[in-house]
Amino acid sequence: MLRVRCLRGGSRGAEAVHYIGSRLGRIFTGWVQRTFQSTHAAAASQTTCAVADENNKAPDPVPEDCPVCSYNEWDPLEEVIVGRAENACVPPFSVEVKANTYEKYWGFYQKYGGQSFPQDHVKKAIAEIEEMCNILKMEGVIVRRPEPLDWSTKYKTPDFESTGMYAAMPRDILLVIGNEIIEAPMAWRARFFEYRAYRPIIKEYFRRGSKWTTAPKPTMADELYDQDYPIRTVEDRHKLAAQGKFVTTEFEPCFDAADFIRAGRDIFVQRSQVTNYLGIEWMRRHLAPEYRVHTISFKDPNPMHIDATFNIIGPGLVLSNPDRPCNEIDLFKNAGWTVVHPPLPLIPDDHPLWMSSKWLSMNVLMLDEKRVMVDANETPIHKLFESLGISTVKVNIRHANSLGGGFHCWTCDIRRRGTLKSYFD
Repeated sequence: MLRVRCLRGGSRGAEAVHYIGSRLGRIFTGWVQRTFQSTHAAAASQTTCAVADENNKAPDPVPEDCPVCSYNEWDPLEEVIVGRAENACVPPFSVEVKANTYEKYWGFYQKYGGQSFPQDHVKKAIAEIEEMCNILKMEGVIVRRPEPLDWSTKYKTPDFESTGMYAAMPRDILLVIGNEIIEAPMAWRARFFEYRAYRPIIKEYFRRGSKWTTAPKPTMADELYDQDYPIRTVEDRHKLAAQGKFVTTEFEPCFDAADFIRAGRDIFVQRSQVTNYLGIEWMRRHLAPEYRVHTISFKDPNPMHIDATFNIIGPGLVLSNPDRPCNEIDLFKNAGWTVVHPPLPLIPDDHPLWMSSKWLSMNVLMLDEKRVMVDANETPIHKLFESLGISTVKVNIRHANSLGGGFHCWTCDIRRRGTLKSYFD
């Protein structure tokens, strides 16, 4: 999500320290925060151009039955991409990975970076996700899957070298806004080429009429990361996040799609360890004026991916993590929204969560306003949904959780049956 939170902020002077120089660092960082925390949308121009397909034939006009169309997190789900655990590899222990994982797992990353996750565990995760796909199909949802690739392959760019990770969390890399699929640029070097697993599906959607946008790909040069980011203790993390300091700088735009969550014309995003203000501003300009992008923040020692902290589950209804309260919650309350705090998760302390927190219990997938896919083990949250008049579709994905995500992270809703509305006017 890692839809999810991977401990789901960091530079002393943001990108200016590396790029402009220490004397101008504070000036630049202040300007970035003042500029990009604004929730006012900027008008974006649109250019139409004809593109030939692989056979040099002009594509057909956008059909009325476009396969891609989703405006929020709760309209009736008709088609979804579900990720794959196959060939999942531990990312190399670089500074951005260190800043987003628990200290108790650092030895694991140092030892196994670039190698497969434990094979027995991965096999169980694969079986769980297959069962999840079967249940989605039984609920009437079309399920698509990314390509299984070899993520252990080493690659090198002019700025860095790495191995890959996986294609398990489509929510991290793909964001559907209306009939447009946006490929996020990502911020981890191990995820630089993750888009390759999804390209066959996206090209098919494009040929059938959807829009397809790839955000500017960052170089992921050293200047994008604060190499000296202090992350030893939770207290340090809380202090840095409160100061707006993160491991990613403002050297170039970067963002993960999982830091955005949709409510019709209003889209909410957090500045996190993987999403910087330049990335948020790129999205704001790209989506304006039809959509409004709002930056919100949380009392979170290490923000990464919004959906295990703040998960919008219906019109006027949001799950808000009691451990990581939203600093702008009055925006929702003043609009008449109901804010619900999920119960404490039951996942045991000894269960490995290499890239996420226990709060994956609230990382749920809405099948529609009255049905939710939820972890079979989390009985307290079952009761919460029942009290809200929402029936639960229970699935066990405990081993899949270990790879960094819950149901929302493991999926990207491609088509929901609904129309574009405003829930804040």
